[in-house]
Amino acid sequence: MRLHYLQHVPFEDLANIEVWAKDRGHSLSKTLLFNGEPVPGLDKFDWLVVMGGPMSIYEEEKFPWLAHEKRFIRRSIESGKIVLGVCLGAQLIADILGGRVRRNEHREIGWHRVSLTSDGLRSRIFGVLPEHFTAFHWHGDTFDIPPAAARMAESRACLNQAFEVGKSIGLQFHLESSMSSINSLIENCREELAGGEFVQLPEEITGCKRYIIETNGLMEKLMDRIEDCFWN
Repeated sequence: MRLHYLQHVPFEDLANIEVWAKDRGHSLSKTLLFNGEPVPGLDKFDWLVVMGGPMSIYEEEKFPWLAHEKRFIRRSIESGKIVLGVCLGAQLIADILGGRVRRNEHREIGWHRVSLTSDGLRSRIFGVLPEHFTAFHWHGDTFDIPPAAARMAESRACLNQAFEVGKSIGLQFHLESSMSSINSLIENCREELAGGEFVQLPEEITGCKRYIIETNGLMEKLMDRIEDCFWN
């Protein structure tokens, strides 16, 4: 399978999704949007992964490539590609499909519990995950569930943590994080760690190494299930 990903900032790449893809023999390509790179033709990939970033989906004046990216994601969805969005990526997909993106009541940063909804438990995709698990979070915005999509997961700080519609999957949380990717976020976005009920201190975040192994295992199960359902 040919997996292509969109990267918004130098310090937030595929992390351990890259390990998963290489272990399964998939080819990888990327567009570094912050470098002005062009997106590929739709015939060049099978699965699109849209990664996170510190910007908001409505900051098109500051980041003009966002408008082009949204059109590309829309074309990818309409052409029947598998599309997975993580954090900002999920918000972009939600916006494209008619779900409003807005400031969340709480900034959610660190390791927090996620619970599957009843729809999530019944989903052939999300049903591979446990009903409750701890995931990594770093966001201040949230999305409304797009029309025709189903709400798959929630947390105390953020009601809408995941959705599924057709071959499109949105995850507000991170399962792909590595210690390197987490340290990069802390280094580059430290100003966001300004306190709050659901904002952990850097030492709390980096002190939970065991969660990385657990979440990466869940990521592998989820990615395998997406591949099995939509590709094999």
